[in-house]
Amino acid sequence: MLSALDLARSLDAGTLTIDALYDEIAARIAGQEAVVQAFVQHDLEAARRAAHAARGPLMGLPLAVKDNIDTAGFPTSYGSPIHAGHRPAVDAAVVALAKRAGAAILGKTVTTEFAFFQPGPTRNPHNPEHTPGGSSSGSAAGVAAGFFPLALGTQTGGSVVRPASFCGVAGFKPSFGHLPTVGLKYFSWTLDTLGLFGKGIADVAFAGSVLSARDWRVDAMVSLPPRIGVVDPQPWAQADDDMQGALDTAIARAGRAGAAVSRVSLPPVFREAFAAHQTIQDFEATRALAAEVDTAPELISPILMKTLEEGALIEPAAYDAAQEVARQARHAFAEVITQVDVLMMPSAPGAAPAGLASTGSSVFNRLWTLMGGPSVNVPGLATAGGLPLGIQLIGLHGRDRATLLAARWLEECLAKGT
Repeated sequence: MLSALDLARSLDAGTLTIDALYDEIAARIAGQEAVVQAFVQHDLEAARRAAHAARGPLMGLPLAVKDNIDTAGFPTSYGSPIHAGHRPAVDAAVVALAKRAGAAILGKTVTTEFAFFQPGPTRNPHNPEHTPGGSSSGSAAGVAAGFFPLALGTQTGGSVVRPASFCGVAGFKPSFGHLPTVGLKYFSWTLDTLGLFGKGIADVAFAGSVLSARDWRVDAMVSLPPRIGVVDPQPWAQADDDMQGALDTAIARAGRAGAAVSRVSLPPVFREAFAAHQTIQDFEATRALAAEVDTAPELISPILMKTLEEGALIEPAAYDAAQEVARQARHAFAEVITQVDVLMMPSAPGAAPAGLASTGSSVFNRLWTLMGGPSVNVPGLATAGGLPLGIQLIGLHGRDRATLLAARWLEECLAKGT
């Protein structure tokens, strides 16, 4: 994989040239894209030209953009045949900000249909017979394959953290509202959150700092051992043996390295909040995709159409009640996390499932997307067969840097293997 931070430093120091970087990426794409299928479309030479002209902290680094985020330079189809060939007039706000900061847009990456469940063609670089996760399938897989050092994704349920876990990369979902969603094809305006993929935690923190204009960088810090709250088993989210073993390993290594590790129980409102996530999501999706349902229902997959039909039956009173439950849960979360810096739990129920018919389950992610705070997948562990297993850290809204610092500390702890 390619480290965005290391590449930016090498470009700045003159020990790496733009052409050498793009030549290497071209060779990787030529050798592996036919199998991985991370891209909807890419234009390496256009990105190379943009990189030569780029100015800013991202130094001409190639950035891949999930295909539910508008780009004027590439068609944006939102993973649906309804929008095949659609070319937005302007870039999404986050893409424009990335260009201002010196990023070169390499291409659009595969998303599931409207960032929901219907899978695209992307395969997991660690084993192409396994899913890369979704909905940010191509973004996570492309980073894992070394096609680009940074990629944009989105999360409504678990669409950054889960594919990052399955592909063995760092995934960072910032606090809700900290990256602009103007130009994103909404599925749920309450939940949809932009996120970043990179090789390691320092890479996504670096890119997140640039795009948010906030001090999120963690590469120059010597982090103190964090206070980690390990969430007691959640009735709605069970980990398999491999993932439970990975979590136990992370807990043991963190404790030996000096972290204050304690158990945290979630109050009863969180069970209601887990159900509220789906109510809010489905109610809003039915309205966000109203035009598509009215004009081309035959081009919508059965799995999505079923969700939209069920969402249409949700009364506004039930939606309002779900929003009130979410508000209560966020208040309770602020109390739960008072004695720790971050919460720790699995990023997914296990390693990437075999087959491409499903992108896996988001049961370990939905609640925390609803809470609106930062979520980070920390890579570094794997099954005996070599499939990645990610550990998720959760922070309170606005405490992105503290969450990233804890994630960087844990990442280094896992890498030491002691």
